[in-house]
Amino acid sequence: MSFMKLVGPACLTLTLAIAGPVSAEIKIALDSAKDLENSGSYVWANVFSEYLNANGMEAVEYERGALGGEAEKMDQVQQGLLEVSLSDTKGVGALDGHIIPTTLPYFFPDWESLDRGLANGMMDKINAGTVPQGVRVIGMAALGSAAGIFNTKHPVEKAADLADLRMRALDENQIGVYKLWGTNGTIVAWDEVPNALQTGIADGYLNPPMVPIMFGHTGFIKYFTNAKVGLGSRTIIVSEDWYQGLSAEQQAIVMDAAKAATEANRAWLATRSAEMDKLREAGIEVTELTPEAWAEFKALSAPLHNMVPLPEGALAAWQAAIGE
Repeated sequence: MSFMKLVGPACLTLTLAIAGPVSAEIKIALDSAKDLENSGSYVWANVFSEYLNANGMEAVEYERGALGGEAEKMDQVQQGLLEVSLSDTKGVGALDGHIIPTTLPYFFPDWESLDRGLANGMMDKINAGTVPQGVRVIGMAALGSAAGIFNTKHPVEKAADLADLRMRALDENQIGVYKLWGTNGTIVAWDEVPNALQTGIADGYLNPPMVPIMFGHTGFIKYFTNAKVGLGSRTIIVSEDWYQGLSAEQQAIVMDAAKAATEANRAWLATRSAEMDKLREAGIEVTELTPEAWAEFKALSAPLHNMVPLPEGALAAWQAAIGE
């Protein structure tokens, strides 16, 4: 007599239930093209997914936009419908403001200092605010060298050269930066940036060097100023509901995967010395600031650090964590 006939359909269902659920696919929502050469966030995501798959956890990468925009991805993570997302750092900051200083201009000198701060307690502070809202932060991916100023009109050698440019802004905080520099900003969703630049709604944006190459903007972006404004990042979040449903062994695999992915991302970052040459090859004129002009941008930006709404003591906590 066959096994099916012996136990019957109902008993088989019970047997499978006792055995535990079939391993579910772990969805990873990407934020960029699958470009291991130019996309630091994809370097992170790819190493993370390969590590999970190599250790018995089925991970699948989903193209940028396939699972919705930033707000939709955040909702899905909070509801346990999306396991992993490479998300906008400022969007995560809406859940807990301790992460917002990582987006401030001229606050961190380099990624080593940011990583030191995360390891010295700031990751725990961030998660203390996000985890109760269904979101766990497991890493931050570098997008490339420090952000600079791109525009469609002319070279920018000093802050005054920005006066006739209207810059694309991610949010009100970035508009605040532009005002301190003596120019104006307009909030434009990232997917609308190409149209904004081509129609004159915006004349430029602030981003790491490789962004126009990654997103195909080199047809209309013509100038880059290596202002070294801040560290471009994506924040990797996971669903807390999903994470708590894992065994202790699986949780350890996820965190080990995150560690390996972060190490790979930082190793990739160390290879970015040729970014300026790649911009020039793409037809973008590169301007290097004089030390005096760079110091001017830094000084003009400093007031923003105390203007952005943050949890009490957040700036001081970061400064202590990075050893300043």
